[in-house]
Amino acid sequence: MAERKLNIDIAGAISEFEAAAKEFELKEKIYKILFRGKGLEFESYREYSPEDDAEDIDWKASMRGTKMLVKRYIEERDLGIVFIIDVSENMVLGSHDKLKCEYAAELIGALAHLMLNSNDKIGFIFFSDRVKEYVPPKKGLNQLYLLVDLLSDPNMYQGGSNIRGALKYATEYLNETVNSVVFVSDFIKMNDDCSRDWHLLGHRFETMGIMVKDPLDKTLPDMDREIVIENPSTGEQILINPKKSKAIYEKYAIQQENFVKDVFRKANIDVLPLMTDIPFVYPLAEFLKERVEKKGFFV
Repeated sequence: MAERKLNIDIAGAISEFEAAAKEFELKEKIYKILFRGKGLEFESYREYSPEDDAEDIDWKASMRGTKMLVKRYIEERDLGIVFIIDVSENMVLGSHDKLKCEYAAELIGALAHLMLNSNDKIGFIFFSDRVKEYVPPKKGLNQLYLLVDLLSDPNMYQGGSNIRGALKYATEYLNETVNSVVFVSDFIKMNDDCSRDWHLLGHRFETMGIMVKDPLDKTLPDMDREIVIENPSTGEQILINPKKSKAIYEKYAIQQENFVKDVFRKANIDVLPLMTDIPFVYPLAEFLKERVEKKGFFV
């Protein structure tokens, strides 16, 4: 992995996602996006501004006063958000323009930039077979630069994917300064052992999952000749014929993805499936908007 320079364009991803965020009016409602299921605690009123949604105007309070008022919520400011990022060798796979790790890096960078511009704090946990790095939430562009530097380091992407270990670390070490968690992985190595840990994480923090997959995670190439597949963790090799193995492979891939979605549903965690051959910008913006709308808020 060290020989290959990662194909990551964070600046381009930020620019494209900023345009989508403006179109979907996401920046002004980031606190509602992140706190979909927690309920928003009313703190006070503030004067209406052109950036506010007219849906948020409290007409009764406005009639009692002499100006338009909207409600202010405690969660509207200084949120602590932690990205938990899978940097295992599973993420170093790509059959299109981007490896999974490159695609994930761009969407994480774009979403982190939106959060920092909303005056919130971001932190990040990098994990593979172990937790490699934890940086607590902070404000400012220096935090984004550090995140991008780590995401862009090819040597970061090594080892297996120990999702349960990352979950246990998060529930043990993340404290009350953290409000929300964004977990980014392909979730291919997730199993039944993780179910209780997802419930614990979802109970402590407002949690979102972003599932990044390559088309090869779902299906094999349509070719009628034998190829060698190697397990990067063990070096073990097997000889397969993709055409003959395709049906079984696809069946397993569907079962695994449905299993992951079911675990998240039971833990009350929203998950966004993404494919590396489809740009993330609009699916991510739509996903964030839906988090708001289905809980009775509007953007």
